[in-house]
Amino acid sequence: MATMIDSPLFGDLFSTEEMRKIFSDETTIQKWLDVEAALARAEAKLGIIPKSYAEEITRKARVELIDMAEMKRQLFHTHHPIMPLIRCFQKVCDPLAGEYIHWGATTQDIMDTGAVLQLREANAAVVRDLIETHRLLADIAQRYKNTVEAGRTHGQHALPITFGYKVGVWVAEIKRHLERIEEMSPRVFQGQFAGAVGTLASIGDPGFKLQELMFADLKLTIPEIAWHTARDTMAELVCVYAMIGSTLAKIANEIVGLQRTEVAEVEEPFHMGKVGSSTMPHKRNPMMCEGVIAVSKLLQKQVAPALADMIAENERDQRGWMAEWAFLPDTCCLLGGMLFWTNKVLSGLVVYPENMTRNLDALHGLLLSENVMLALGEKIGRQAAHEVVYELCMKAFEKRIPLKKLLLRDERVNQHLTEKQLDGLLDPAKYTGLAAQFVDRVTGKKQGSQKKKG
Repeated sequence: MATMIDSPLFGDLFSTEEMRKIFSDETTIQKWLDVEAALARAEAKLGIIPKSYAEEITRKARVELIDMAEMKRQLFHTHHPIMPLIRCFQKVCDPLAGEYIHWGATTQDIMDTGAVLQLREANAAVVRDLIETHRLLADIAQRYKNTVEAGRTHGQHALPITFGYKVGVWVAEIKRHLERIEEMSPRVFQGQFAGAVGTLASIGDPGFKLQELMFADLKLTIPEIAWHTARDTMAELVCVYAMIGSTLAKIANEIVGLQRTEVAEVEEPFHMGKVGSSTMPHKRNPMMCEGVIAVSKLLQKQVAPALADMIAENERDQRGWMAEWAFLPDTCCLLGGMLFWTNKVLSGLVVYPENMTRNLDALHGLLLSENVMLALGEKIGRQAAHEVVYELCMKAFEKRIPLKKLLLRDERVNQHLTEKQLDGLLDPAKYTGLAAQFVDRVTGKKQGSQKKKG
């Protein structure tokens, strides 16, 4: 085991088998071969190399034909990533066809385009799972759009909201991430073929047409100019993925907070056999959510090398680029794991509306101080009402006296507001604003059903 991602024992806590396969040595070499084959086919169409040679190169561009042990031996001997592949690839091709492998290309052309093919495959998995995250959250938001709970600011009870509203904020954020991925995709998933210094001197006049044919074959966009030292697109992908990871960690962190014993408003999925502690049998810890938060810290760390990699020198070198070989796969693998566990949590999230109702009265009416203050403000002015209600709220808090009792006793209040009016003003269900409508807005649908637990 080199990293936790690759650990046979712990790897699935950090990533997924799908992502590991996408960035395996075998897949990496296959993508390089795919690029070499697409190059040969494009060159054959332009008469740069014989058609029969391109066909032979395409037939033999299969990783299972490559002697990986020999390639590794040559890699350490040459200290070069592509020449060992070319030599091993040449050995399995017809001798004449083998001479036309990699015609006019430079190492980074093949490796960059191969990496983009891997990233595109990984991105398809990210988008698929992120769409599922959005669906799960939208369903939860709709189900609980009218379920009242205490809204919290600075860790303290603030005003009533609904649980659906809380989740609706997450729905909108995930939707923006999907939009970011869509917007960045044409920039990120572009091919690279430009030759040693990016000028296509090795191909000459047919160079642009060659790019067009080659990248159409690979279903990649055509770059305006070589991006050998322009790594902004790679940094963009890493930054967007890190942002997605931070959103997933925020969701997980909120669930951890709401699962605290004293709060107990939600709980990540539990099944008999899930163990919270080796010594305390009663523990039902939010360990899946905690895992998402832990992995997010590793994902965030990929941003720094991605940004540093943008500072490249001259027309090409390996000082920054080589770091991509590590942080691009790690970024995708870590996010893949976070999405898997987030969706597992959301698909079985347990919600306790009865505990939300219980917690609404934790401050014995103080949760509705704004509503009382505004109603009184209509009679005596907003600022004056604030001073009155503030004074009574602080007394209620420190003396542990229900706010309603103090309001009814105070002549500054009772001459303007009756007990019946105060009962209405202190009802949390009547002061959730447009919470439910916001849920409808972000989910784009209306559902009337609610469930006690889900």
